[in-house]
Amino acid sequence: MEQTSDGGPPQLQEQVERLIGRCMLQLQQYELLVKAMLARHELAGTVDSLEAKLSARVEAHANMTLGGLKTALFESYVVADGFERDLLPDATTPIDRISVAFSSRVAMEPERLAETRAALEALVVMRNDLVHHFVDRFDLSSDGGRRLAVQHLETCAQQIESHHQQLRTWARSMDSARALAASFMQTDVFENLLINGIAPDGSFEWPSSGIVCVLREAIQRTSTGGWARLDQARAWIESSHPEQTPQKYGCRSWPQVLSDSRLFDIQHRVGEEGRKMAWFRERPTRYRTT
Repeated sequence: MEQTSDGGPPQLQEQVERLIGRCMLQLQQYELLVKAMLARHELAGTVDSLEAKLSARVEAHANMTLGGLKTALFESYVVADGFERDLLPDATTPIDRISVAFSSRVAMEPERLAETRAALEALVVMRNDLVHHFVDRFDLSSDGGRRLAVQHLETCAQQIESHHQQLRTWARSMDSARALAASFMQTDVFENLLINGIAPDGSFEWPSSGIVCVLREAIQRTSTGGWARLDQARAWIESSHPEQTPQKYGCRSWPQVLSDSRLFDIQHRVGEEGRKMAWFRERPTRYRTT
């Protein structure tokens, strides 16, 4: 085999070029996956705003450097055990539209979190060194310098691949969580939770329950001076929302719903035919009892 003056094979320069290209491609693939994960690992808002919010998150991460991505990764995705963040704060979440929130995180004990952070910081340093100082560090005009460069690049490639493999594992876990969430959203249990406010264990809060929502709507559609006749409201609900029944909320009758919820005032008035009719209205907030 033909050798150079110091005994090295002539393809050393090609090896350097191939390996530096490999490292750069690996780093770019790593950055693209981090950007995709950061844009999608949490999303919250009203249903009609989610598409725009996702587009905004994608754009916000599009031009971030690896250093910036590393910082963002440890702010909300790779976090300490017990990390919590309110994605739908009461002060800014509309109450007249459906809002949803999704989040996926990697939670770690403090020691492991510190190790993971240090490893990723080392990757950022490596990336910057390859981009800005590689030619300064190695004498690529000599075979000895090229051999050292090849050894260094092979080590870099292995380390980058190790980080990429870890990131792919996180991404698969996130995709699995999203798939499970999507599957759950197709179930009757989720529909009951979303539409009726009934949790999987059967518990619910009256103010946010589906039956109270339709009673409020019935008042708006059938009331006179803020008071609605219960028989008229019931007829409208049975026609427009037949799925809302007292039995679904553990009640025997509509009057029991009004009473147990403690959100409505009830009056009995004598009608034109001399029969007592039940009328109701939503109770002012300051007069509600719990």
